Amino acid sequence: MTVVEERAGVAETESARRAMIDSQLRVSGVNDPAILAAFLAVPREDFVPEARRAVAYADRAVALGDGEVLSPALTYGQMLTAAEPTADDSVLVIGNPGGYLAALAEKLAGTVTLVAAGGDWAKAGEHSLVLVDGAIEAVPAALAGVVAADGRIVGGMVERGVTRLALGRKVAGSLAMTVLAEADFTPLAAFAAPRKWSF
Repeated sequence: MTVVEERAGVAETESARRAMIDSQLRVSGVNDPAILAAFLAVPREDFVPEARRAVAYADRAVALGDGEVLSPALTYGQMLTAAEPTADDSVLVIGNPGGYLAALAEKLAGTVTLVAAGGDWAKAGEHSLVLVDGAIEAVPAALAGVVAADGRIVGGMVERGVTRLALGRKVAGSLAMTVLAEADFTPLAAFAAPRKWSF
């Protein structure tokens, strides 16, 4: 009996993953076969608390507790589509929680390192691709230090209270960021802009 229940649960979550791919990703322009295969291979429910597993595949962010949020699958699909990871890439994932995005990237890239947004990511060394699992309000100068020459960075940016997907490239030692589209990111407190007085 237990074996049957376990198999039914696996079939149910695989069906939910396929539905997520077909109804959330493909219809929104995420169509790269390798990226879709990564989403199919990584169980999203493994990255949420037991009590939130029923909504793991919903088309929205999932609260994880302690202020941490798992972004919608579409957000990660948009990120990976913009990033175009390859087997030659050394990827740094910065974020809270970051685990799901790192697991997806592991299916697409050579090596993947995960560091919390509030952690010591500035000492992670240079990577050809940096993925920020959340939105940055202020881009710290140290961020350029973890992106290799001609490398790229993909994540969210906060502009006037709206989060957008952004792609950056390191050129002449500096990051040049380009906003691509609105996207559902959670702002990262570690990258918040200093508060200013206003009257």
